[in-house]
Amino acid sequence: MYRFLTTPRWWGINVFVLLAIPFCVFMGTWQLGKFEDRVDSHREAEQRPEAGSRAAVPLADLLPVDKETSGRHATASGRYGDQFLVPGRTLDGKTGSYVLTLLRTDDKALPVVRGWLADGAKAPAPPVGEVTVTGALQASENSGTKGVDASGGLPPGQVGMISAASLVNLVPDDVYDAWITLADAPSGLTPVPAEAPQGSGLDLKAFQNLGYTGEWFVFAGFVLFMWFRLLRREVEAEKDRALGIPAEEPAPAA
Repeated sequence: MYRFLTTPRWWGINVFVLLAIPFCVFMGTWQLGKFEDRVDSHREAEQRPEAGSRAAVPLADLLPVDKETSGRHATASGRYGDQFLVPGRTLDGKTGSYVLTLLRTDDKALPVVRGWLADGAKAPAPPVGEVTVTGALQASENSGTKGVDASGGLPPGQVGMISAASLVNLVPDDVYDAWITLADAPSGLTPVPAEAPQGSGLDLKAFQNLGYTGEWFVFAGFVLFMWFRLLRREVEAEKDRALGIPAEEPAPAA
């Protein structure tokens, strides 16, 4: 009855099924693990003390910026130099610009967001002389950052992103691949709150992983279902042949 399982055709079908089901299960388990990792990271971020509540430490001790150091208060000393506006930034439902001033330290220039400025207002000049600043550390922005306009064509004195890549051609100094936002903005500016580090919350990607998990297990079930369906059809055909019932001829094309 089941001798057809030893034919080359069924050997191919069986090998495919034996390989496809473990692969689908493996991929589904891997995607589930990615989702669980994101959930664990989210829980750790919630249980971790707020970055801003910890004592400020020297900038060099917090670099490079990662999930652990993003938002921590860093201190740096130097002299303010070039100043730029970063337009298109929203704060409390209003659109304006970040006032970005480069702090020249001993070795590099540190981008410092001294505050948010309403459109049409004049940015206050930075202090003269040696200063020490304290602010929340942030990773450099990239072209995929929400709300960031990285397009060119901005007028002189403006930049689209806060990153070393966008500033290195505008200033003579090397630029840190990070920036800080001052907790206490000078008069005329509004403090800019620090943003949560990317990848620390349950974002859309986390639920995409969960959706992919379900898809892979559905694929595994579909492969098994089709194998049983083909097997049943073959068994029924074998019974018909044993009873001398001719196989149904396919309908002729119209």
